[in-house]
Amino acid sequence: MIINPNTIIGECLETAWGLPQYMDIISKVNKNAFKASADFRTSFNAYYRVRQRKSEWYDAYYELMENQKHYPLSFEQLLRKLMTFGNIETSFSSKLLATVDVDRPIWDQYVLKSLGRYKDWNSFNGKDKEERISKAVEIYADIEKWYADFLNSKDGKECEQFLRRKVDVVTPNGFENSFTPATDEEYDEKRRAARARLIEVATAMSGEEVSKDAILIGVGGRYEYRNKGIDVFIDALKKLQDTDPQGRDIQAFIMIPSGHNGADKDLVAKLSGTGSSEYTTQVSHYLMDTEYDVITRRFKELGFTNAKGSRVKVYFIPSYLNGTDGVFNMKYYDLLVGLDLTLFPSYYEPWGYTPLESLAFSIPSLTTSLAGFGLWVRSHYGKEHPGITILDRNDSNYFDVVDGVVARVKEIAALDSEGRKAYMASAKDVSTIALWENQIQYYKEAYSKAIEKVIEAKGAFPDELNEDKSMVYKKIVINNPTWKSVMVTRHLPDALSGLETLSKNLWWCWNESAKSLFKSIDPVIWHDTCHNPMALLDAVSLKRFKALAKDDAFLGELKSVMDEFNAYMALKAERKDPSIAYFCMEYGLDTSLKIYSGGLGLLAGDYLKETSDMNVNLVAVGLLYRYGYFTQIITGQGEQVARYDAQDFTKIPAEPVMDAEGNWMTTNVAFPGRTITARLWKVAVGRTDLYLLDTDYEANSPEDRQVTYHLYGGDWENRLKQELLLGVGGIRALRNLGINPQIYHCNEGHAAFTGLERLREYIQEDNLDFSEALEVVRSSSLFTTHTPVPAGHDAFDEGLLRKYIGHYPQRLKVDWETMMGLGKVNGNDVNEKFSMSFLAANLSQNVNGVSMLHGDVSKEIFSGIYPGYLPEELFISYVTNGVHYPTWAAAEWKKIHARVFGPEFATHHYDKSCFEGIYKVSDSEIWETRKTLKKRLIDIVKERVSDPSQCNHYSPSQIVAIKENLRDDVLTIGFARRFATYKRGTLLFSDLDRLDSIVNDPVHPVQFLFAGKAHPADKAGQDLIKRIIEISKQDRFIGKIVFIPGYDISLAKRLVQGVDVWMNNPTRPLEASGTSGEKASMNGVMHFSVLDGWWVEGYKPGAGWALPLERTYDDQNYQNELDAATIYTTIENDIAPAYYDVDRSLGLSPTWVGYIKNTIAQVADNFTTNRMLTDYCDQYYIPQSERAGNMVADDYKMARVISAWKKKARREWQNVEVISQTQPDPSYSLTESNALTSEVVLNLGDLSPQDIGVEMLFATTDVKHQLHIQEKCDYDVVEFNDGVAKYRASILPDRTGMYQVAVRMYAKNPLLPHRQDFELVKWL
Repeated sequence: MIINPNTIIGECLETAWGLPQYMDIISKVNKNAFKASADFRTSFNAYYRVRQRKSEWYDAYYELMENQKHYPLSFEQLLRKLMTFGNIETSFSSKLLATVDVDRPIWDQYVLKSLGRYKDWNSFNGKDKEERISKAVEIYADIEKWYADFLNSKDGKECEQFLRRKVDVVTPNGFENSFTPATDEEYDEKRRAARARLIEVATAMSGEEVSKDAILIGVGGRYEYRNKGIDVFIDALKKLQDTDPQGRDIQAFIMIPSGHNGADKDLVAKLSGTGSSEYTTQVSHYLMDTEYDVITRRFKELGFTNAKGSRVKVYFIPSYLNGTDGVFNMKYYDLLVGLDLTLFPSYYEPWGYTPLESLAFSIPSLTTSLAGFGLWVRSHYGKEHPGITILDRNDSNYFDVVDGVVARVKEIAALDSEGRKAYMASAKDVSTIALWENQIQYYKEAYSKAIEKVIEAKGAFPDELNEDKSMVYKKIVINNPTWKSVMVTRHLPDALSGLETLSKNLWWCWNESAKSLFKSIDPVIWHDTCHNPMALLDAVSLKRFKALAKDDAFLGELKSVMDEFNAYMALKAERKDPSIAYFCMEYGLDTSLKIYSGGLGLLAGDYLKETSDMNVNLVAVGLLYRYGYFTQIITGQGEQVARYDAQDFTKIPAEPVMDAEGNWMTTNVAFPGRTITARLWKVAVGRTDLYLLDTDYEANSPEDRQVTYHLYGGDWENRLKQELLLGVGGIRALRNLGINPQIYHCNEGHAAFTGLERLREYIQEDNLDFSEALEVVRSSSLFTTHTPVPAGHDAFDEGLLRKYIGHYPQRLKVDWETMMGLGKVNGNDVNEKFSMSFLAANLSQNVNGVSMLHGDVSKEIFSGIYPGYLPEELFISYVTNGVHYPTWAAAEWKKIHARVFGPEFATHHYDKSCFEGIYKVSDSEIWETRKTLKKRLIDIVKERVSDPSQCNHYSPSQIVAIKENLRDDVLTIGFARRFATYKRGTLLFSDLDRLDSIVNDPVHPVQFLFAGKAHPADKAGQDLIKRIIEISKQDRFIGKIVFIPGYDISLAKRLVQGVDVWMNNPTRPLEASGTSGEKASMNGVMHFSVLDGWWVEGYKPGAGWALPLERTYDDQNYQNELDAATIYTTIENDIAPAYYDVDRSLGLSPTWVGYIKNTIAQVADNFTTNRMLTDYCDQYYIPQSERAGNMVADDYKMARVISAWKKKARREWQNVEVISQTQPDPSYSLTESNALTSEVVLNLGDLSPQDIGVEMLFATTDVKHQLHIQEKCDYDVVEFNDGVAKYRASILPDRTGMYQVAVRMYAKNPLLPHRQDFELVKWL
């Protein structure tokens, strides 16, 4: 679209005014039904400022625009169509034409002024409409002529228009003929080879033997349908076909590169002799968007389908012919030489290399007067030129040009051998006028004139610049040093080398034999280094190591542990499919690796350990944080202070990943104006490898080094950087490592960019289109959400995303709105934030919550992206979280369990009923085990509160009182977790007097241990900690209620192993799962909690206590008061009496021991990661790997089939029409003989009844007015004729009552994994 070049173009080029908006409109031209597309209409109206029109005008206008693509109207016809609304729409009629055909000019005031017709047109205001129309048509003809002259001024007029001055010299393009065949023999050999290959491919594509003397015709160049004359080429061939040409057959090749997804595999197979001999095709490669390809669409419109017996056939070759296209596997010039004729009936061509190239290879050609080369031949050749025909072309002689092309083809086809040689000789001779050796003279003339102008302006000998000869002394600048990271490691005596191996594999942290081995080296240093083997080995003296190297007892223990370890690791080689990649933002594996903050990380860490134990073929990806999460410090006033201690990477169980040349392997991600690079580290988690990405090194800028400083640290932009690094960088890291898993599991939405990067891989590397790639990625992706509230899901502003991933739509070959739609309910709404969880859900075949209740909550949260379905219908399911038994069970319990759970338990492949073996253990052993663990806990608590480096919130006198009052023979209740308001950490303190009576009961005393952290930004959570500490300092509670600082994995283990009861009282349903109570249950510790998260499924009478499932009050304050009273009552009446119900003859409480046994046998058995991982394998990994395998098999055949079906269904969906529908009566008496019968009649258009399902839903409403489906009934197809289908259903609900009844239709296909996989749903 060009408007006034003198006043507008310069400004537009300088400011790019409106260019993105205009390109957005043009990009949608071939992809929308203009009348129906609100997106297109919004863009068009905004760009062209379409305002103050009635809705009827808009509908008519966009319908005309849609029809213009297929049934073009003239400018005058459009004026008359739009005149029915009252005005003569000159400008918008021209804009309609220019939108559908970008080569048409636009009428506006700037154009009229530049042509001097502005006043002329305004003078017709008030005239008769017919006069105005006639005048408008006359002026628009002038605009078109001016536009054509402007575009087609090949002798320097274009330059004159733009630069506003006459040109001095025209310097035409030239041609270098050094790569044309040098001898006649070489030429003849190349021509024979080219013809043979062209005929061979044509034979394969058409399914008919092509004669060796067939006329071979071609057109090439850029894909500019009108400018290059491709439209004329096709129409001329069709006319030849319709006139039944005499003589030789015509085989035409359109060699125009276009977007494609690789060579047609069936065609390639046929050419190689392995394919079906019946296969035919008109296109040699898989087009990316066949439905919108203008060439193939024109084939269909003309019925030009290469029918058997046709004398004229045409083939579309949409690939660059570079010798590796997959079909011809010859270069363009090597094929060009085999043609008999090339046709370039251009509408606009500044010069035109393609006909010149053809002539240089002695191939006769055709071009037009609108091509610069054609005009050059006319003006410079000076004699007859049968080798090239130059047709006159303008805006009004299209069909004359078509006839001219037809005549040229017939002319070439009629030539005999001698005539053909003469034409080829002429072609070669004409090309010589454009050789560089002939064209260089014009450049020499231009250079000479340029020098003359310089001399005219500055003289022949301009003065030299005066140089300052004075001496100048400058200070020498010393460059800064370049520091490089160097890892220096220790070296142990050879006899102790196994210690190094063990310390670098976290297998040790859940195996008692290994922990005992490290502790025996030096118990004091083991304690001081917080049980970190890497730090231990660095701290122990060389003298001690030399002594151990000679200690037979120690060496014997080391050998035993190494034998156990090596036997365990040897089984890694037996891992089987499916292979899984697991992505998570944090992993809580051990205190020696601080890359976790809370429940999500601990769950992920436990999961990796279980994959190792069960030998599941999984690899994990995460980030290596320099500072990890914070260390908690409590001030004397009870305020939490976050202290960030940098991790010493030489003392963590992570090793650099090196390539074969010894270089540290990296991955990278494009950031605005730069690329961020991350080093790869590997953490060995038993048999499972965890790869961590680290940006804190010298290759990155200071800003980018900080990306992996803090877990969840910084602002939203830094969070986006972290998630891009995890998702995009993580996928690339796996590829660099040569790892290509079958399943990709996103543990929370932080990792959702994995799906975006995988889409890019399939589109750019495997030549799939977006919808095909989407099918493959979805089939192999799983998303687990842990967040129970919408606000907890990460979401980013669109402006920030444009900054960081603005380049991705181009890579995915979609527009920005389409990509945004992956993370939004409405991709066109710039105000809606882009949800990472929505992105993960849209790119995953399956989504799961982490408990039964959380699965239902997640359906509500994600219901917005699945319109047409009630939340309860969604495919979202759940796998309840579990905990890693070997990590959380105390060593004392492990010994007992190993004895009574059976031999299979040690293999990690067991029936969970084995936990019932606990009933075989004597009550006394159970009781003594519990006493031992509690005593250990109480001792650790006293040690911690006595350590000034850890405890500042209690005074010396208070610490003395705590040590005196805290006892190991008192019922101890623990509460430790992340402090957030919904977890109601201070609910216990609602009635302090009643609490006083409980903790200080002379017969049944109770003590409470609290621990946990609040997020550094969560002031409300920190205030909860402060409140607990304040209460714990009161005289009546000192030593009875204790807050333990420095909560970490080590302390958590001691708490869940040592307390008697684990308490949890969140606001329902805000606890997605919760796993601390599960950890406690592994140790026979009863759970006392609200029925939320995992406890809804885990609660068993006699194995814990529960607050009621349903709320009593809507007011949360009232509910808190009631729950607190229930807690007090339960402790007073149920828990404390059971604990102190001691049989004096036995010295224990049989009731309490029974609770412990029930907890292990009936609760713990079902909440291990063993059960959890088994569920993931059975529900997701194995079924999805099978489907993903089918999806990619046979060159992604299934993905292509589903994608093509979805495209067709989307295209036809708006055309599905409801012809009739019987509605149910408001009142209906149903009996066996009088069922409710309903019929729906649909006009399905090009769809079939197998593509459309119809169903009736019976629903009831609850007290909150939420609908719940009671029954569904599918309609059967009873009749189908001429695209009209009749559906019928007969329904007899099981129960009477008031129902809400609705009918909907939906697109269906047996290849879909579930209903929500495809969005097409409509309520009737």
